[in-house]
This record gives sequence, structure tokens and C-alpha cells, in this order.
Amino acid sequence: MKDVSKLQAVLNGLCPRCRQGKLFTKPFYSPKGFDEMYEHCPHCGLRYEVEPGYFVGAMYVSYAISGGFALVIGFLLFYLAGDPEGWVYAAVVAPVMVLIAPINFRISRVIWLHYVAGIKHVKGL
Repeated sequence: MKDVSKLQAVLNGLCPRCRQGKLFTKPFYSPKGFDEMYEHCPHCGLRYEVEPGYFVGAMYVSYAISGGFALVIGFLLFYLAGDPEGWVYAAVVAPVMVLIAPINFRISRVIWLHYVAGIKHVKGL
């Protein structure tokens, strides 16, 4: 099977060790279950959550992503809408944060596993 790059594995939500097995059981757009992860990689058997609370660190990644989105939206409102009142910022930013929550949840966990957890890619698994 073709070797997948780290970026492709991150974007597709694949295992950090084998880059073949999926991390999540359902697509991010499914109304229920967007947050359900496999306990072990279906391809190589890597246990994703090595200890209870392992993904607490992913919350910091999620916070950074949310903050970045909020800043970009705030700057766009400031420059494109002529610095509207405070309630306009809240009325625009809050729904966007809710809409990106499933994607943010997933990408923060994927980034945590691939870049922070120290799991090395093993070719040929």
C-alpha cells in the first residue's frame, strides 16, 4: 500500500503510527457520534488513549484553534463592517464557534496524537 505523508494522515484522521487505520468511527458531519474514536487502531492495534485523561492536552490545541478563528473573524468584522458594536461580534463569533466545534474537536485530537504525543511512524505496518 502507498505510504501516506504525515500531513495526509493528519488531514484524513489516520493513525500516527501506521497512517492506515482511522481514528474516528464516524464522519465529522454525523449528527451523533462525531466524537467517537476507536480504542485501538483498526490496522496496527495502537492504543490511542494510553491513560485516562490523555486527551486533556488536546483541549489546549482546541483553544488555540478557536482563538485563532475568533481573532480572524474579529479582524474581518472590524475592517469589513467598520467596527460594529460589541453584540455584533458576539452574534457572529459564537455561532461560528458552535459550527466548527466538531471539526475543532477532531483536528485538535489528531494534532495532539501526531505532533505532541511522540508516536513515531513505522513504515510497512
